[in-house]
Amino acid sequence: MLWRRKKRLNLEIAPDEIFLDASNAPAYERARFEGRLEKPLSRGIFVSLGAVLSLLFLVLAVRAWHLEIVNGAAFAEASAHNSLEVTTLFAPRGVITDVHGTVIAENTEREDGSVVRHYPFPSLSQIIGYVSYPKKDAKGIYYDTSETGIAGLEAEYDELLAGKNGQLLTEKDVRGAIRSAGTVVKPENGSTLQLSIDAALQRLVARAVADVASAKGFIAGAGIILDVHTGAVRAIVSYPSYDPNVMSTGGPADTIASYNSNPGRPFLDHAIQGVYAPGSVVKPLVASGALTDGLITPDTIINDPGSISIPDPYHPGKSFIYKGWRPLGLVDVRKAIAWSSDIFFYTVGGGFEGQKGLGIDRLDYWYKQFGLGSATGIDLSGEANGLIPTPDWKKETFDEPWYLGDTYFTAIGQYSVQVTPIQMARAIAAVANGGKLFTPTLLANQTPSYTTVPASAAALQVVREGMRQAVTTALAGAINLSYVHVAAKTGTAQTGVRNQYDNSWVVGFFPYDHPQYAFAVVLERGPEGTGEQAVNVMRDLFDLLYAENSPYVGGTSAADMSR
Repeated sequence: MLWRRKKRLNLEIAPDEIFLDASNAPAYERARFEGRLEKPLSRGIFVSLGAVLSLLFLVLAVRAWHLEIVNGAAFAEASAHNSLEVTTLFAPRGVITDVHGTVIAENTEREDGSVVRHYPFPSLSQIIGYVSYPKKDAKGIYYDTSETGIAGLEAEYDELLAGKNGQLLTEKDVRGAIRSAGTVVKPENGSTLQLSIDAALQRLVARAVADVASAKGFIAGAGIILDVHTGAVRAIVSYPSYDPNVMSTGGPADTIASYNSNPGRPFLDHAIQGVYAPGSVVKPLVASGALTDGLITPDTIINDPGSISIPDPYHPGKSFIYKGWRPLGLVDVRKAIAWSSDIFFYTVGGGFEGQKGLGIDRLDYWYKQFGLGSATGIDLSGEANGLIPTPDWKKETFDEPWYLGDTYFTAIGQYSVQVTPIQMARAIAAVANGGKLFTPTLLANQTPSYTTVPASAAALQVVREGMRQAVTTALAGAINLSYVHVAAKTGTAQTGVRNQYDNSWVVGFFPYDHPQYAFAVVLERGPEGTGEQAVNVMRDLFDLLYAENSPYVGGTSAADMSR
């Protein structure tokens, strides 16, 4: 046993084992440390590493003790008084320009650095509208960060004009000093809105309407110039107007109070929201329908003795008398338009003796074909529809039957007929252009949109001739001018509980030979006997245009106005 135990302890290596390892040596991968003996790390390395880690832990512990214990209260107080503020970066509102690029609504900077909206053309107030500015509370903090359109195009296209506000994030310390700041969201400017309005023409129309209305005692009025080939509105005036700069800033209070007490209602857009009995200005439309329906021809003659008498079917021996404005004798349709024969249009509208009339159903049809009694679709909110009375309407409203006299008065634009100035301008544009009833637009470069009035071309030509005669030989002679040929139709509608006031109308188009523009003017509630004054608005306008050598009357002083 002892021998065996010693034999096992023999540490000598046999020669054959040496030679065997040597023969295998080339098979080792030296890069992977094969064939090498492993050597353990020394105890000193572990001691050094532990010392370094202990030192780092001690440094962190000392630093934490310094922050939490020694200076904790001071840092907590400073942190409590630091603040983050979010400041709104207001986006500049988009500019509004006229068709030639003239600015009619812009942003201006005040002395205190604030930016406000500025409107250099107050006569466009009802169309452009105004804005409401962002609002602060008593501490100067904004609780409303929007500059919002309140009326007119400012409201209609608010999203386009407004842009998008940005934000600035600011950190301040206890002393109010800025520690850091950076833009979180950049503001986006509002877009420019270009209108079809010609600001130069607008200024002159507004002047002409205001001058005649104030001089002759009318409380309100409106004037419109419309391109007959596109429906583009070149001028649209509502009188009286308000100052949108005053309304945006909210003062002076007494000025705003004066607007509210004004009987002319400055906040009402008389051009699209005012409804008026049109009187005789609808006669060209009635004539177009009667000629197209074949009830009359251009050669039909009707006697106008100044009145007609209709037997009262409910009281034998009694009659209803329907008076015209004056005896005109024998008239055809052209003369009836030119001299505004009520008797002719009573007969054509409701029939008399041997002459068949349109009747209320066809009157209603033709009025509506020319766009009366319904909104035109102009790009403004709050447009009025107007009214064309019918038997059903009368029954529902008054619980009364329809009489022949109701048809007579409806045929001359009286009774309960109600239209807006924009409707009349659009209807007359359709007469001028051969039957295209355009949707009026206030935006530049819009694609025209229209429906077709089913009146015959021959009928519309006869009507245009009658309207030209009104200027050259009859009631619209005030605009019989050498420098521009105009076709027109005047009208008067009495109003008031005792018919003590007159609304005065004139509609028409120019130039007569190649119509380009239609117009409609109404003056509201003037003294009795002032029913023919609206034509003087157009006379004043044409004279002003001529004095400025305007292209509207054939001059060359400015850029082409048909753009």
